[in-house]
Amino acid sequence: MATEPRPSEANPRPTEPGRRPGPAARVVAYVVLCAGALMFVLPFLYMASTSLKTSAEAVTRTSAVPFSPDFWPSAPRWVNYAEAWARASFSLYLRNSLVTALVTAAATLATSSLAAYAFARIRFVGSRVVFSVLLATLIIPESVYLVPNFILVTRAGLFDTLAGLTVPFAANAFSIFLLRQFFTQVPAELTDSARVDGAGHVRSLFSIVLPLSTAPVATLVFLSFLGSWNSLQWPLVATRTARWRPITVALTTFTSDAGPQNQLIMAGAMIAIIPVVALYVAAQKQFTEAIARTGIKG
Repeated sequence: MATEPRPSEANPRPTEPGRRPGPAARVVAYVVLCAGALMFVLPFLYMASTSLKTSAEAVTRTSAVPFSPDFWPSAPRWVNYAEAWARASFSLYLRNSLVTALVTAAATLATSSLAAYAFARIRFVGSRVVFSVLLATLIIPESVYLVPNFILVTRAGLFDTLAGLTVPFAANAFSIFLLRQFFTQVPAELTDSARVDGAGHVRSLFSIVLPLSTAPVATLVFLSFLGSWNSLQWPLVATRTARWRPITVALTTFTSDAGPQNQLIMAGAMIAIIPVVALYVAAQKQFTEAIARTGIKG
């Protein structure tokens, strides 16, 4: 009489859930990733190398290949940074950029955290409709807001002031959405127990929700700081003098004033990006963690 095969005999080699790529596939992946990384890093390497060249080397010794001797300076000239700093008055513009970016980041964090908590924890009539309308504003180009913001700032007497550069950008839909997505992941039992102990919504936000949301908060601060630091169009429209103009405007003016001195232009550009790079390195861990935990992937 025939017997049924045992499970081990019927399927002696079970299907593996996933195979690890072979050595050849890994080598190809590493080559592609290194090539992509080089494409992104190459402009910054070129800017850094040109900023350390002499005036003659910046014109005659040029190459797009970092392995070529002409790509690098024969002898680094760090004095280019001091010369660019002095000629462009970067001390004033750098202070303006730092103050404007920090104020914008702080104001965005304050307004966005309150709004995000309301959408995440407070149920009110029409909350989903209001949140959907808020998200719909993300499709509107920033240039559309230029004229209305200029009219409001001018009529409010904020033209050519720090408030005129920061108030129009003290709140935005993306920041509210980012924090709201994370606030919804905080266990409701924590805020409910705080409410039982007599804590209100404001205390729950600052004592429970925000301390557990360091990753998205760091991401929000970084993105707000970066957006304000790189802003060029609005400072040109909302300012008339150098009193509050940021370093981006100074760099644009210096690019035309320096003429063919490419080494000074590149030195000024390096000065402008150093604070942003330092901030990103400091907040990189929180930045990647927030993107992974909120499900926002590019």
